[in-house]
Amino acid sequence: MVTEDDIRRIALALPETGEKSMYGTPAFYVRGKWFARVKEDGDVLVLPVATEEEKAGLIAAEPAKFFTTPHYDGHASVLVRFGAVDAGEMRELLTEAWRLRAPKRVAAGYDG
Repeated sequence: MVTEDDIRRIALALPETGEKSMYGTPAFYVRGKWFARVKEDGDVLVLPVATEEEKAGLIAAEPAKFFTTPHYDGHASVLVRFGAVDAGEMRELLTEAWRLRAPKRVAAGYDG
């Protein structure tokens, strides 16, 4: 199980990231674009994914980890339960979300 502190540590270790509040909860940004946000209940993370099809695939494959709510219908964002993932998997999820939002040059420098 990961904690908000684990998420903060992982997210802020990625290049050119920062933390600001979004809707009163911690959110993480790369060059001004959000890539993760802790939901109000404190044990769920909102992450962007590449497509709605990817979102549907994650939810179908692992509904104990990934889910959505009507608020996110029509958006390529998935909800992740803190208690269902370990730090390694959360690192992968955050890194993929970061790559989606990071400028190409920043992402290429990280990957290269």
